[in-house]
Amino acid sequence: MNDGSAKTVTKAEIVDEVSRATGLTKVETETVMNGIMSTITSALESERRVELRGFGTFGVKRRDPRKARNPGTGETVFLPERYVPTFKPSGLLRKNVNNALME
Repeated sequence: MNDGSAKTVTKAEIVDEVSRATGLTKVETETVMNGIMSTITSALESERRVELRGFGTFGVKRRDPRKARNPGTGETVFLPERYVPTFKPSGLLRKNVNNALME
């Protein structure tokens, strides 16, 4: 079972693992990974969704302008309208993560 400690997996570690699993060089693997990330980014910048079946869906949500409070000073600040990327994991990904962490 998960002991609560979190470890970050870096892009370099993903490149290493995918390179070993596929037989591609690290340079080739990083090029492919950069291409995937660039394609997803471009789609989101065009307000298009990206669906990776069995993994999840990337999208963009519009946030309305609003008043907020600076927690340090208590000062009221105005947050303008903005767009934020979102990710919704697939049911399969949620199930797999839950099952792995419940062991």
